[in-house]
Order: sequence, then C-alpha cells, then structure tokens
Amino acid sequence: MAYRRGWLATHDLPLPAVAVGNLTVGGSGKTPIAGWVAARFAARGIRPGILLRGVGGDETLVHREAVPEAVVVANPDRVAGAAEAVSRGAQVLVLDDAYQRLDVRRDLNLCVMSAETSRAVRWSLPAGPWREHWGALDRADAVVVTRKRADHDVAARMAERIRHRVDGPVAIARLDLADLRGLVSGERHDIAVLRGRRVVVACAIADPAAFVSQVKRTGAQAQVATWKDHHAYRDEDLAWLAHAARRADHVVVTAKDAVKLRDRWPASVPEPLVAMLAITFEAGEAALGATIDAVVGAPT
Repeated sequence: MAYRRGWLATHDLPLPAVAVGNLTVGGSGKTPIAGWVAARFAARGIRPGILLRGVGGDETLVHREAVPEAVVVANPDRVAGAAEAVSRGAQVLVLDDAYQRLDVRRDLNLCVMSAETSRAVRWSLPAGPWREHWGALDRADAVVVTRKRADHDVAARMAERIRHRVDGPVAIARLDLADLRGLVSGERHDIAVLRGRRVVVACAIADPAAFVSQVKRTGAQAQVATWKDHHAYRDEDLAWLAHAARRADHVVVTAKDAVKLRDRWPASVPEPLVAMLAITFEAGEAALGATIDAVVGAPT
C-alpha cells in the first residue's frame, strides 16, 4: 500500500529487468527458472546480470556454475547490485527472488507457482508458507507453474485458475532429475545407477520432500538426511556424510548443497553424486519465451 500510494520510493534500474519470484517460502523452483531466463538471454548473445540477496552464498554459487556467461551479483541492495552488474558488462538484469521487491522497477514480473502448494494451508507467515495471498498475482506479467511431485492434472488446474487472473502467458514446467554428476570429478552418470541401490538423500533446501520424491522415483532405496534451508555444513555434518558415503552405495545431494561441500570433501571417501535438474515445459513455453525476449527486443 505504501508503494502504491507513493509513500515509499520505487527506483529505476539501469538496464531492462526481469524479476523472478514466488508467493510462498521456497521450494517453487524460482532459482532454476531464474537461471533458465538468464541462460535464454545468454544463448542470444546478451550477457545477463543475475541479482540476488546472496543469503547463505549457496544460490550465488549455483547461478555462477549454471550460467557461466552471467554476471552474478549478491547484494541486498538491488540498485547497488545493478550498478555493479553494469560495470561488469551486464546487458540485461534477472532479479532472483524479487517479486516482493517493490523498491525497484522491472520490465517483466515473472511469478513462479508450485503445483505442490495447491494443498498448502492458506495461512500467511509465520503461521503458513504464504508471503502474499493470490491477489498478488495481479502484479504478474507471466506465470510459470512448476511441478516436482504433483501430477500434471494438478498443475493444469492451477494454471487454469491463474489464467483468469493474469493477462500474460501461463506456462507449466516439470522439474525432474536429468542426470547425476560426481561432486569432485564432475563425471556424468545416468540416473539409472540409483535403481535398487542403497542411497542416502542429503539436502539443506526449502522443500526436501520434493527432492526425496524425485530420487525415490529412480527406484533407489532411500535414507533421508535433511538440514534447514541455507544450512552451513559443519565439520561434524561433513563427517556424518563421509561415514554415510562409505556405508551406502551412493550419497545424493542437490546442486545447492554441492557448492558448499565440493571443496571440503575428503579425497579418501567416495564422492557424492549431485542431482542435476532439468526443466521440461509442458505448456506455454513459446509464449513465455516470446514475452521474455521482448524485454530486450525480438531475436534477430
């Protein structure tokens, strides 16, 4: 209300900008979608600057690894972060986790909605998972409904509900395991290597249940070890994981966890496997892509 009435200032950014965010706390896939947007610009030869708060440092490193062409700037002050991105050669900005950042103007507001939240309690923080109610979709120029555990029909019903509120494109994207990479070696493995194996699924993310479900779908016999989101792994945590790696067939972690474990992993212990996610659009990709491209002009 304060921003709508002009009581608080909204600042311009020096480059065209796409803000990516969600209405709930974590687990929707906003970071992979923000990376997909940045990679789309990079594929066109347009250098993206990815701006984020940098809480815990893990998402910053994930973006740097996933989109090496991007300028990644971690700064809670998005205006200062934008200025740094410009100085380092960025040509367009992707603001990760910025749907609620009304202090900066953006050219495109992209909201990511998880189909798994269709059954979530409708309570706002701190009683429930919602940062804002569904009315906040009125600010969205485009929406991506993601699904990890939910059926396609659940995602399709949510997308249909959203289409009545949003004038722009509404896409559906499945986030699932693409393959596995050795934590230290980077060696690629097919997800089939987990079938029938004793696997410790370890993660410190907002929605561990979705990750566990993805691994279990490979046919793995899963034991689960979770920490809170953005957890800074302690020496004792690393020792526990190393012990698990010696006893189980595999330890599987997320890319978000890998960036915090890679440089500390003991050389004498079998390396964990990093689950790499793939984004598969099931509806609306062309319209969404055209809307994103229009931020910096149509492809030549």
